[in-house]
Amino acid sequence: MKNSGAANRIDRLRLLMAEQSIDIAIIADPDSIYYYTGLFDYLFMEFGRPTILIVPRDEDVVLVTPNIELEMARQMTTIRDIRAWQDGVGEEWRGPLKQTLGRKRYARVGLEVRSLPPVIRQHIDLELPSAGVADIAVLIAGMRMIKSPEEIQLARHAGTVANSMMAAAHQAIAEDVPEYELAIAAMNAGTRTAAAILEAHYSGSLISPNAHFLQIMASGESITMPHHRATTRKLERGDPVFFCFCGMTNFHRFKLGFDRTFWLDHVKHDAQREMYEVAVASQAAALKVIRPGIAAEDVHSEYAEVIQSAGYDFPFRCGRATGYSFLETPQLASGDKTILQENMVFAVDGSVAKSGFFRAQVGDSIVVTKDGFEFLTSYSKALSDVIVH
Repeated sequence: MKNSGAANRIDRLRLLMAEQSIDIAIIADPDSIYYYTGLFDYLFMEFGRPTILIVPRDEDVVLVTPNIELEMARQMTTIRDIRAWQDGVGEEWRGPLKQTLGRKRYARVGLEVRSLPPVIRQHIDLELPSAGVADIAVLIAGMRMIKSPEEIQLARHAGTVANSMMAAAHQAIAEDVPEYELAIAAMNAGTRTAAAILEAHYSGSLISPNAHFLQIMASGESITMPHHRATTRKLERGDPVFFCFCGMTNFHRFKLGFDRTFWLDHVKHDAQREMYEVAVASQAAALKVIRPGIAAEDVHSEYAEVIQSAGYDFPFRCGRATGYSFLETPQLASGDKTILQENMVFAVDGSVAKSGFFRAQVGDSIVVTKDGFEFLTSYSKALSDVIVH
């Protein structure tokens, strides 16, 4: 199944390029390539195998891809001019790139400057030595901020997958169970849920249902490490257990954030209960003000006020936009003045920490609606429900 919205996105990109007098855009970021073409799941530049999307303002779009990925590219994208390159043959990927750019001289070229691999940038500079460079990262980020109806559907389905993973992880918490078993339970549940959704709603899709990510979780004394990974440690009574599905929730390439803190059998310290309630309250304060027209930094201010009023330090961001990338624009952080709009998708957290003692975090993903927001993930945060007996 091909990405039905990709062609329209390229048309919109060209309009923006015309407004900024950009003659040609050269894109190599994997998530941006997927956004504009629907092509995904090959080895990308980290394996030294670049795929490059070339969007002239007034000529046909060209997709340069390794020959080994040609069949996938033909099935996944509606782009007609696909130019394959082969290892050890001619100039490899430089050949079709040079051929495409050699059509004419361009006065201004658009690049995602920070994410463009240096080896590709060097070749572009050689081929277009006199061209001015426009950083189109902000332009592309602006396009990707507002989700289409198809993307909102993906987000809702991703939320369903995330909910099933959280439920399975919760149910697997028990004494003497190692952390990695909880991760396996979550992966299995997410995979089966994703498979059912793909079969029901995405017939013919080449997307894999398999949940895959090195599970972020922590238990016991490691609870203060927000990005700790599942280990062989076995759970003990009184342990806090933290799950983060910000990497695991990746349905049909749409990413969400989702976090919960649990305890096995009982809470050892009353201070942990108090900190947990502050975390929940800080997220609630942020969610209360989310709506179109509010600045991203103002959402963070409401969250930070709860945390600082409880005696804790000024906190890091309370959320971030998500989509086809784990981190998109804007962030719900101090200094981000972006105005929220309908159909933006965010992961919104509440958290509080005391070094060496305890860290509590809850997080959900939401979509901004015309009147407020809609939850994409849902799981109880009530203290009575997160203590596992």
